[in-house]
Amino acid sequence: MLTAEDLADATRIVAAHVPVTPAYRWPLLERVTGTPTWVKHENATPTGAFKVRGGLVFAERLLRTGTTVPGLIAATRGNHGQSVAYAAREHGLPATIVVPEGNSPDKNASMAAFGAELVVHGRDFQESLEYAHELAGERGLVFVPSFHPDLVAGVATAAAELHAQAGTIDVIYVPVGLGSGICAHIAVRDLLGAATEIVGVVADRAPAHALSFAAGRPISTPDADTFVDGVASRTLVPEAVAEMLAGAARFVRVSETDAEAVMRTIWQTTHQMPEPAGALSLAGLLGDTGRPPGATAAVIMSGGNCDTDLVLRVLSRTP
Repeated sequence: MLTAEDLADATRIVAAHVPVTPAYRWPLLERVTGTPTWVKHENATPTGAFKVRGGLVFAERLLRTGTTVPGLIAATRGNHGQSVAYAAREHGLPATIVVPEGNSPDKNASMAAFGAELVVHGRDFQESLEYAHELAGERGLVFVPSFHPDLVAGVATAAAELHAQAGTIDVIYVPVGLGSGICAHIAVRDLLGAATEIVGVVADRAPAHALSFAAGRPISTPDADTFVDGVASRTLVPEAVAEMLAGAARFVRVSETDAEAVMRTIWQTTHQMPEPAGALSLAGLLGDTGRPPGATAAVIMSGGNCDTDLVLRVLSRTP
């Protein structure tokens, strides 16, 4: 899926907008994990999440083809929409973002601040996605999916940074929504010829990817009722599932309680507050029974876009 030339091109595109994000080993956090643990801080991007890398690559490569682009449209729970809105603004394009009812007010405000037209439709991401496709046809807009080779190439720049920063990594834990993150890490691992295990992490109440990995084929679920909105997927992308089946080591499912507890752990050990999906990879590390003792691990703080009311709720429950 990813070549050295493809990664170099994506790196050039992303570097013009996004500085290299930090990767740190936090001593207090390592007291909790009991193993060398790198944290890749994708909460430090201009949108507060890793997705912006892919949006920038998608938009520049689209315009490079010479195609007339009247505007971009996407469906999101937040970070993909911020990515598309940011990339559209950087290239002088209009952006329309469809979100489900009851979506994060803070993320909605951020997308609007980046200049996007916000459309609220549907009870969950899947219904928003279907409506976004309809609007794209009606308005002649270019639909930006949540999984696409250009998005994977963009996110791969973060994976390449992590390997350069941390050196040998035995296992990387990646939260999985529709797959651009985990597929990017698999692709970079393979491109480097590294022996790193890539482990997918999902919410227990949004288990479609874990079920698909176990079954060896895409499996959808009737709902994805989890507060970990970044991984609330119930209908999957077959191409992404195929990449995971070929390259992931295993999947870990995380309960709602454990996801919230790990948000507190990250705050207490780093004084940074992740959004729920941004904490999920650490929860996966802590719950992974297949991890070799003493393995050097890396977790992805994929974003820090946590609503204020959720931050207050999580911290108020600190033991």
